[in-house]
Amino acid sequence: MILINLKPTKDKINTFLPLGSIFVIFAFLDVLTNTFLNHNITGFLPQTISFFIPLLLGYIGFYLIRIEFSGNKFLDKLNKNINSSNFNAFLTLLILFIIIKAITPLINWLILEANFVGSSKDDCTGNGACWVFIKVWFNRLMYGLYPDVEQWRVNSAFLLLFALVGIAFFVPQKIKKYFIIFLLFVYPFIGIKLLSGGSFGLVYVETAAWGGLSLTFIISAFAILFCFPIGVLLALGRRSSLPAIRYISIGFIELWRGVPLITVLFMAAVMFPMFLPDGTFVDKLIRVLIAITLFKAAYMAEVVRGGLQALPKGQYEAAKSLGMGYWRLHLLVILPQALKLVIPGIANTFLALVKDTPLIFVVGLLELAGMLGLAKTNPKWLGFSMEGYVFAGIIFWIICYAMSKYSYNLELKYKTDR
Repeated sequence: MILINLKPTKDKINTFLPLGSIFVIFAFLDVLTNTFLNHNITGFLPQTISFFIPLLLGYIGFYLIRIEFSGNKFLDKLNKNINSSNFNAFLTLLILFIIIKAITPLINWLILEANFVGSSKDDCTGNGACWVFIKVWFNRLMYGLYPDVEQWRVNSAFLLLFALVGIAFFVPQKIKKYFIIFLLFVYPFIGIKLLSGGSFGLVYVETAAWGGLSLTFIISAFAILFCFPIGVLLALGRRSSLPAIRYISIGFIELWRGVPLITVLFMAAVMFPMFLPDGTFVDKLIRVLIAITLFKAAYMAEVVRGGLQALPKGQYEAAKSLGMGYWRLHLLVILPQALKLVIPGIANTFLALVKDTPLIFVVGLLELAGMLGLAKTNPKWLGFSMEGYVFAGIIFWIICYAMSKYSYNLELKYKTDR
């Protein structure tokens, strides 16, 4: 009843705003002192009551400062986003208090009580994370079993790739297409030759030694590069008016989508060599790359098909009226519009591809997660798997977040909201 009588209005804002702010500040001070100093301002009250006092005080404070339009931009925005109703106010306070309570032990484990200096398990004496584990294994987590003296080749291959991609954004439009052709069809051979060696004075390094984060990048880049055009062709094939092409495309897509990726990897790495003629050998990494590419191409095909079906028939009819053939019609009119509409779906498929790369560990290829599995079972470093998983999680999050932001920028650039 008291709260009903104290309903905030614009003419009473000068009274209710300071009073509500005091309640909210007091509520947060109580939670912060309890979290960081282990002491409650309301500690003199029974524990069951003291636990709910900050939530009640914050709720009353939010109620007192809630007003649809006060003339204060900050207050209006606050009320609109987190304090538009009693339920939203309660939910906001509950989430904020949980975050404050949870962040303290997390910071203690990650930073304050963590060990950063040392070279062995014995140097990890605190209750926090042992980042010495990551420090000692960092080289292997990045390069796998690649020889130390040859790791400059891995660095050179990726630095060249990043430089070419960066330059591609700034070259004139007239030569950009030639630059992209070089990047897509010439650079892969340069990169593979740098990594594998065997000529030009470079020592041969077998693919079994490739690993760590560098192998994650190699597999992701190769699969992204080839699954996209294959997926586009499959999407066009599924919509083809020719029955043979349409049914072959449908069969291919449904076959690969109906089988788990781990089964596909097992078949490519273990079963496929049994069907090859005697004396024929295909490297395991190549088999795995092809398997992942075809698997993701099936999903990409359905994403692209969704964009094709979203376009009105008038687009096809208008292009045909201009005398365009099948390929010119799709390359110049249909696909640019369809792909623009499905940028989020394409990005989602690429993100899933990157996060699926750890599955190659089951067939003996040691990318980042695979090397982490090898490191955590080392007798000298038993019991430190948590640090490794946190490190790998952060790396994957950075990669996926960067891809997501780039996808979002493309959406804004091409105005995909229509």
